[in-house]
Amino acid sequence: MPEFVAPPRVNVLGVGISVLNLDSAVTTLAAARAAGQRGYVTVTGVHGVIESQDDPELRRIHNASLLSTPDGMPMVWMGRLRGFREMDRVYGPDLMERLMAWSQTSGATHFFFGGNTGVAEELKTKMEQRFPGVRIVGTHTPPFRPLTEDELNALGAEVARLQPDFFWVGLSTPKQERFMAAHGQRLNARILIGVGAAFDFHAGRVTQAPRWIQRSGLEWLFRLTKDFKRLWPRYSRIVPRFLYQATGQLLGWRQYPLT
Repeated sequence: MPEFVAPPRVNVLGVGISVLNLDSAVTTLAAARAAGQRGYVTVTGVHGVIESQDDPELRRIHNASLLSTPDGMPMVWMGRLRGFREMDRVYGPDLMERLMAWSQTSGATHFFFGGNTGVAEELKTKMEQRFPGVRIVGTHTPPFRPLTEDELNALGAEVARLQPDFFWVGLSTPKQERFMAAHGQRLNARILIGVGAAFDFHAGRVTQAPRWIQRSGLEWLFRLTKDFKRLWPRYSRIVPRFLYQATGQLLGWRQYPLT
């Protein structure tokens, strides 16, 4: 069995972001599957990095991941400024699309966990239509609360029976990261990937930002215009803080150890 070698990481405010682009992310995950590697993948942007500043356990979860992909362009810019010119955005919805396309011929299997009522099933239907031959072996919509011990046991039994290669988690940050870290060992799935709103985007329930806005680093502003009441408290807190702290790290004002 081949040995899995994880890519290097860039320190972004104490969170190790994997040096990846979309092509290398798919190649790396394919290699992890071939090697029988287990673990979880965090798709990490400014929100996750800033939440980790006040939560050492969340920071540890990111840094203990199999991969922490550069979800937002600020993660990419931080990497490129450190000399990793090949680094590019590995956005959750894009990663899902690329892995589904790869799975049409690789035979890899998938399980969808998360979303509002009906979303995981809609996503399964959409992906099977778009990527003929893809093997989505199960879906599960969790309640809006932590799972009980009986529910965890039932989920574990279902996943053990199906043994998916990729267990996609469509919750919010940092809920999905905590779930994967807490229950990844218990679930008999090789690799868990937390992709948040990708479920809603690909199921057709939420509109994605145009590609040029995604590449500009202003996707947060697009999303703010769509859901101002819910997102304003978050973005008004995390965007200025990230700009200040990232500038300080780049200029050497302050050190952020990977812990």
